[in-house]
Amino acid sequence: MFKIKTLNHISEKGLDLFPINSYAVSDGFEDADAFLVRSQNLNGMTFTDNLLCIARAGAGTNNIPVDKCTEQGIVVFNTPGANANAVKELVLLGMFLVARNVLDAIQWLNTLEKNDDLPKIVEKEKARFVGTELAGKTLGVLGLGAIGAKVANAANALGLTVLGHDPYISVKHAWGLSRQIIHAETIDDVTRNCDYITVHVPLMNTTVGMINEKLISSMKDGVTILNMSRGEIVNTNDLLKALDSGKVAYYVTDFPDKNIVGHPRVIAIPHLGASTVEAEENCAIMAVQQIMDYLENGNIVNSVNFPECLMHRTAKNRLTVCHKNIPNMVGQISTFLAQSNINIENMLNRSKGENAYSIIDYEGDITPELVGKIQNIEGVLRTRVI
Repeated sequence: MFKIKTLNHISEKGLDLFPINSYAVSDGFEDADAFLVRSQNLNGMTFTDNLLCIARAGAGTNNIPVDKCTEQGIVVFNTPGANANAVKELVLLGMFLVARNVLDAIQWLNTLEKNDDLPKIVEKEKARFVGTELAGKTLGVLGLGAIGAKVANAANALGLTVLGHDPYISVKHAWGLSRQIIHAETIDDVTRNCDYITVHVPLMNTTVGMINEKLISSMKDGVTILNMSRGEIVNTNDLLKALDSGKVAYYVTDFPDKNIVGHPRVIAIPHLGASTVEAEENCAIMAVQQIMDYLENGNIVNSVNFPECLMHRTAKNRLTVCHKNIPNMVGQISTFLAQSNINIENMLNRSKGENAYSIIDYEGDITPELVGKIQNIEGVLRTRVI
């Protein structure tokens, strides 16, 4: 019986996928085989040796100590693309709110006295809130992953000219882009040409503060910046200076902080990007499926710390090894198996940076002693017999 610990509310659409005869789900397990989490901060938490994987029902994993998990051979999953449509729609909403001055107009309307003269006042004063249309404007999309690609295609369908920049775009996402999307070779090609710029890059050391004074200075005057990725991607001090000077007309973000909330040129949304029923269901379903496939078959899909490694079973028995990506690792493992008369039916090894993962289908019986020998190989992080 596999034990699954939930650390946040997880959609029942996902939890119902766990077979009741082989899985137990609770928020109280101390020796869980897997964690299911959304926003709960796991940094600083101690993990037992029993924990095999953590699945984040969402894209970002900054609430999970990924490096610590890696050293313990704990696979960390996320669910890229499951909430992409929800975030895409929020980006479009942000653009509409800015273009049509909707929030300012509604706030003004709510200050009027409720009497018979209200319609006349509205007709007289509505010119104060004349906006612009999105059709014919130019949108720059920085990052063309699951979300960025959807935003680009949707904006193009609305009549915007769309420039996309992503030096690491995958073949899958590239094929999914409309042929109308213009490929921008550099970020500067985007910043100097666009009325709206939306950011869809992961938070990494190289992207912290990427929207800064230098980059903003290369943008068109009166640009609107939308950030539904992570707050730290934008240098707040530089942004506020640009807002106050008028260089940036509006900043729309899903990541409010004390420095920007209340600024007249900021539309701060309380992190609603993935807060739809559909997105929560999609994320939960994907996370549960990844956990089940890993626990039952050792397959890895959408891990942030170990490579994708997916192999159909060709034998009754399976050995999986999380290990460092170092020379002769596979050779040492196969040598120990051969010395114990274990016949390898099929084998798959994949690497991701410093880490690697091996799946071995075999005939025979692997003893606890043999597992111990493999586990003691320098660089091996975790060994499982499934």
